Amino acid sequence: MTHVKASITGVHGYVPDYVLTNAELEEMVDTNDEWIVSRTGIKERRILKGEGLGSSHMGAEAVKGLLAKTNTQPQEIDLLICATTTPDYVFPCTANLICDMVGIRQIGSFDIQAACSGFLYALTIGSQFVETGKYKKVIVVGADKMSAITDYTDRTTCVLFGDGAGAVLLEADENGYGILDSLIRSDGIGQPYLHQKAGGSRYPPTHETIEKRWHYAYQDGPQVFKFAVKNMADVSAEIMERNGLKGEDVAWLVPHQANRRIIEATANRMGVGINKVMMNIHKYGNTTAATIPLCLWDYESQLHKGDNLVLAAFGGGFTWGSAYVKWAY
Repeated sequence: MTHVKASITGVHGYVPDYVLTNAELEEMVDTNDEWIVSRTGIKERRILKGEGLGSSHMGAEAVKGLLAKTNTQPQEIDLLICATTTPDYVFPCTANLICDMVGIRQIGSFDIQAACSGFLYALTIGSQFVETGKYKKVIVVGADKMSAITDYTDRTTCVLFGDGAGAVLLEADENGYGILDSLIRSDGIGQPYLHQKAGGSRYPPTHETIEKRWHYAYQDGPQVFKFAVKNMADVSAEIMERNGLKGEDVAWLVPHQANRRIIEATANRMGVGINKVMMNIHKYGNTTAATIPLCLWDYESQLHKGDNLVLAAFGGGFTWGSAYVKWAY
């Protein structure tokens, strides 16, 4: 009996036009280009400008591009999942809004919130619907407007984040390609080190929460770095071991773009040379759930059918995960 896997049959991304450079950040906080680049690898990031624009607007642009390049009609889509930490509203979910903007009607759509690991979580969930035969075409989106929750008076965090979105189309494959394995993990011990304190049911918005700047992303950099290096590397090594992969078998490591040093440490642990690591953090920064699909979009022309990819991410919560993908086109 042939075992069906979910293959990525198309990828597309979207980033806003406005470029926030390190030079501009030097005018906002006490920082400089050398400090930012040496510690993060980031040179610039994209920012979504315009009144009333949210993550859904970027997600919709990514999905429109995906449908066009794969010659797929909106009515052919069976399910859409959006990974986001910055939804447009508490409800309805951002996935609903994206569907409406691109003309996808009468299907299931929902959001996944696993911070920077969100796209991997959503990819793992979406693949199950394809593997079971429940659906034929599933779209997975990663979209975040991190500028909406970034404190531009905090020099430790404002240099990190950018806005963007990426989307992939999943379809059934019986020829050995696709998402061959995945691992998702979490541990609530990480909450104190990486969170947005207010805006949810525990601390609804008040004058006090606004004055205390609790509606912005908070990060304890050293603690997050320590956990991220260990867990992202560990889970990537585990998925390679589970599937009998060695460093030379991996065509590309596709890591979450949080920090160049974390990426390099993960690659070293996996035995994958830096020349086989997808990296665009220098021009987009950390776009949270959008980083992995944006990498696939940027590197799409360098991918070949049958390439072994290891996707890896780490995010607030803490959450982390990895996926083994054999590229299908």
